[in-house]
Amino acid sequence: MSDQKLKIIPLGGLGEFGMNCMAIRYGDDIIVVDAGMMFPDDELLGVDIVTPDFTYLEENAAHVRGLILTHGHEDHIGGVPFLLNQISVPVYGTPFTLALVERRLEEHEMLDEVKLHKVKPGDRLELGPFSIEFIHVTHSIVSCVALAITTPLGVIIHTGDFKVDPTPTDNLLFDLHTLAEYGKRGVLLLLSDSTNVDRPGYTESERAVGPRLEDLFVRSPRRLIISCFSSSIHRLQQIVDFAQQYGRKVAFFGRSMSNTTEIAHDLGLLTIPDGVLLRPQDAMQLPPNKVAAVVSGTQGEPMSALSRVAVDNHKHLSIERGDTVALSARIIPGNEKAIYRMINHISRRGADVVYGTMNPPIHVSGHGSAEELRLVLNLVRPKYFVPVHGEYRQLSRHAKLAQHLSHSGLEDTFILECGDTLEIDRDGARRGESVTVGRVCIDSGTLDEVVEDIVIRDRRSLSEDGFVLPIIAINKHTGRWEGLPEIVSRGFMSEDSTGVLKEARQIVLKTLESSTPEERGDWGVMQEKIRTDLKRFLNKQTSRRPLIMPVILEV
Repeated sequence: MSDQKLKIIPLGGLGEFGMNCMAIRYGDDIIVVDAGMMFPDDELLGVDIVTPDFTYLEENAAHVRGLILTHGHEDHIGGVPFLLNQISVPVYGTPFTLALVERRLEEHEMLDEVKLHKVKPGDRLELGPFSIEFIHVTHSIVSCVALAITTPLGVIIHTGDFKVDPTPTDNLLFDLHTLAEYGKRGVLLLLSDSTNVDRPGYTESERAVGPRLEDLFVRSPRRLIISCFSSSIHRLQQIVDFAQQYGRKVAFFGRSMSNTTEIAHDLGLLTIPDGVLLRPQDAMQLPPNKVAAVVSGTQGEPMSALSRVAVDNHKHLSIERGDTVALSARIIPGNEKAIYRMINHISRRGADVVYGTMNPPIHVSGHGSAEELRLVLNLVRPKYFVPVHGEYRQLSRHAKLAQHLSHSGLEDTFILECGDTLEIDRDGARRGESVTVGRVCIDSGTLDEVVEDIVIRDRRSLSEDGFVLPIIAINKHTGRWEGLPEIVSRGFMSEDSTGVLKEARQIVLKTLESSTPEERGDWGVMQEKIRTDLKRFLNKQTSRRPLIMPVILEV
């Protein structure tokens, strides 16, 4: 045993959904598993994406040996360009995962600066004191891997996202055998996906969607429009296969859908028979019963392809009475309003809309339910266990699920959140000192447009209480004001319906009159005095706190 400590440092994805990022440190060597992002909630006004705060990795950039990606979902790779903008490290992942990363790096004009290394299940990678084996797992996206990380203190198994699918559509089974082999030899620590721990039993196989999809192809009298996540290559393959079987041509709509299907086809992960693919611009030219359109935008995103189709604002695709529209994806919590609004628009156009839970299902999860999580625990039989990927309630329930292993070697379970650390040495495992974590809000998806907290607070204030602009003209020669101050407001109250704003003009006037000539000559001082007096007055009169921005004009 070494005197060095092994540290587990979650920077994102524990106690929350999205932004998955885990640093593993032994001595002065660090590897990073995934660098994801999340989409903002309603409170983060005007923010496009949210990434973890990578300060810890930036401060220790000289020690980071590599970034290892488990799969290609945005909550695992969406933060890669932002991390690589701060530190320069090699990136390792399966060919499909790296192809998705390449597209994001191209958008940020970073592709030439980054070293991408392709790996496949069964490969071993040596990075400093770490020896990493890639293990194939099944999930809702292709080419997913778990990681067996051998360290001087023992083996860490990181599952990534997974479900144990007994009948995957590509016939590539979850490599339970390798997991069991590591379990027999002894595993120091298991880090396991907790997303669906509160669902009993087993998650249905991806093939379970087949009967419902086939039923749509059989029963739809006219155009069939199916929306699913663009990363669901297994599902896209089933759609293409049924289209060929039932004499329809397939057209893909949406930027993400086009990009992902192109990548998957180039890598041989999506097979499209000759004569089945249809150009989007030709979709409305064929007889409706000969067309299957696959459209991105399952979550009702405002500018997504399906949202534009729903309001008849797409240049190549329209919904007509008698068409069938199927949403083959789960409704992500928080998106209900946008999705149901979109469904309402589609229904108004006379289409038959298929969505939600049904039997057979139109969508199945990509995450393992409780019995699959229990299976992995039983195979690995770790000495220590840390549930990952989920909110605290899921992590807590996953920890309880592992309690039955106490008789077969499990010594302790730790529920960590972002910023917490776990230290392991020859004397055992314990919580360590916390590290700096947080979230970075980004506008427009660029690398440098970081939105500060104060900006978000201002946006929230504007959305709730509006703003008030007092406009004052001051003579630069005499220091006197010219005429009465003007008050302009938006989102606060109507200028025509209240005397409050008229009184506010008098408040500004009194502030000017009570100020010394020296103060009136310092516009920064005057702006702050006007803001303070007006804020006090408006809050007293209306119990609201609009954003006040005095404007002083020099005349």
